[in-house]
Amino acid sequence: MKSRTLFDSFKYAVYGIKTAFTQERNFRIHCITAVIVVILGILFKISFVKWALIFIAFGFVFVAELVNTAGETLVDMITKEYSKEAKRVKDLAAAAVLVSAASAVFIGIFVFIEPVLEFLGL
Repeated sequence: MKSRTLFDSFKYAVYGIKTAFTQERNFRIHCITAVIVVILGILFKISFVKWALIFIAFGFVFVAELVNTAGETLVDMITKEYSKEAKRVKDLAAAAVLVSAASAVFIGIFVFIEPVLEFLGL
């Protein structure tokens, strides 16, 4: 393997994010959702701690989605034929994304319930 510079490592990582954004619908959905949540966070003036929770949730979901995409790509590269094992790998990777997204939703509810109720006068 060729020796890389630190700059090269970052360049390849950014390329991976760009590839995920341009080629993976679900990654774009997560990005759009993140933008909406950031706008809501600004509008509701959430606390620093709540921002930290939100960004941890974003990271969790983005990492799960990227690992899922990498896993699916690797499985597709290894075999084009149906395989129970290949399906299992893909299903497990997809489950990781589902768990991370569900966790992020619960974090979002926790973070926004109080300001939304205040906004509604409840």
